[in-house]
Amino acid sequence: MSKDPGSRAGKSSGRGQRDLRVRVKTAKGRKLSSKLWLERQLNDPYVARAKREGYRGRAAFKILELDDKYRFLVPGARVVDLGCAPGGWCQVAVARVNALGEKSGKAVGRVVGVDLQEVDPIAGAEIHLLDFLSEGADEKVKDWLGGPADVVMSDMAAASSGHKGTDHLRIVALVDAAAALAFDVLEPGGTFVAKVLAGGAENEMQAMLKRNFERVANVKPPASRSDSSEKFVVATGFRGRPAGGAEDQRG
Repeated sequence: MSKDPGSRAGKSSGRGQRDLRVRVKTAKGRKLSSKLWLERQLNDPYVARAKREGYRGRAAFKILELDDKYRFLVPGARVVDLGCAPGGWCQVAVARVNALGEKSGKAVGRVVGVDLQEVDPIAGAEIHLLDFLSEGADEKVKDWLGGPADVVMSDMAAASSGHKGTDHLRIVALVDAAAALAFDVLEPGGTFVAKVLAGGAENEMQAMLKRNFERVANVKPPASRSDSSEKFVVATGFRGRPAGGAEDQRG
């Protein structure tokens, strides 16, 4: 009689159930941090679900959950995804805005992803190598989209320094820059979605968004890990670019 492979997953909890959590043995040359990360990945239901459903990462479920609540990825929408690697957010956008034209009778949208690194092709999306901070990036994005964007979204995070305060300041600066591009490319009434980190340095950025959008919400979707300080800002109802330009918008 063969052994049950699950019998080694853990000892009885004493409540009639086995601990089925996958545990990773410490291997020579593997750091404890790597071991803990691997354990977390192996036991994360969103990681498993992403593999089953064909998404490039668990982050896809963050934008799915945000869109389920705020409904900004509608058929026919033009979407730009900043820092789109590995492409999970683009995959979600393609399906929801009907970029492939698969939903009969629904408007066909457009999805453009930009990143500093190469990204494997995604059916229904245009992926471009671009530093969105470079001069003329806004005009390139609008040209690729075929007009202004309805949605600008970003799951970007600055490279970690290991210092919480420094990392927070870096991501606030990154979101600030992404918002500046959004002001240049968004259609009035459009939506800006971006990852931020909970902290105390983003008040100015929040105030800027509230001046330029009718509604600004700060949300932690279920797919965000509970031990993560990340949250997402969802700014809807873009008021439009004033005659004075970006300086007036930033206040």
